Order: sequence, then structure tokens, then C-alpha cells
Amino acid sequence: MSVTLLDLGNDSMEFTASVWRWKAVLEVIKSLAILSDNKVQMMSYNALGTKISAEEAHLIGEKIKETILPRLAPNKRIFADLSITDLPDDGTFYKNENEQWKNYSVNYQWLESFVDFCLRSNGFQIY
Repeated sequence: MSVTLLDLGNDSMEFTASVWRWKAVLEVIKSLAILSDNKVQMMSYNALGTKISAEEAHLIGEKIKETILPRLAPNKRIFADLSITDLPDDGTFYKNENEQWKNYSVNYQWLESFVDFCLRSNGFQIY
């Protein structure tokens, strides 16, 4: 499963995220306390068409750029529990309930691309 973010002002501008990345980035967004918990929860469903305004998208991009990217550096990634590692994702699928959090992470480069999308967008809708 994946989600696609479509720019509200430019149909040709879109951004795609796998569920493995999207879950982690939603936890990052939630930690920034920009959006209500309810709105972040709605963002986790790809079929709702949840809309993020331009102001919200720009704020998300700015806050991630200011507070998260400096902690990651180009060789690190952040998990959905907000812990950071410099170990690369080796593609292991963790089935044990106590380790499933390891399945959800986003690396510096991907998060930097997401920030760029947020800052350039006119807001976006999630599909």
C-alpha cells in the first residue's frame, strides 16, 4: 500500500510514499504538534482524500527542515517511534510484535524530498 499526495494547485505535482515511510513521517508530523491528532489520524487513510492547506503544508515542511533534518544528517533515518539510527534499512521484515516498529522508517534523503514537496506545494490532498 502507498499514499499519493496531490498538490491542490498543480495536478501534475505529486509525491508518493510507501506505507513503511508514511507511518514514520506521520509520527514525525504528530510530534511537531502542528496539526490536531485527529487530522494526523485522517492522514493515515489513503481513501479519505484528506486535505492539507498550503499554510499547513508549508509549516510541516519548515518544522521538519528546522527540527528533524539537522538531527538525521544524510546517513541516518528516523523510525516511527522517533528514534534515530545510522544503520541502513536492510529490508528485513520484522514479524515479532515487539520489533514491528523497526518496519517503519524514513531516511534523510526521502524526508528532504518530502520537505521540498511541502514547501513548494499549494497544499495537498492524500489519496
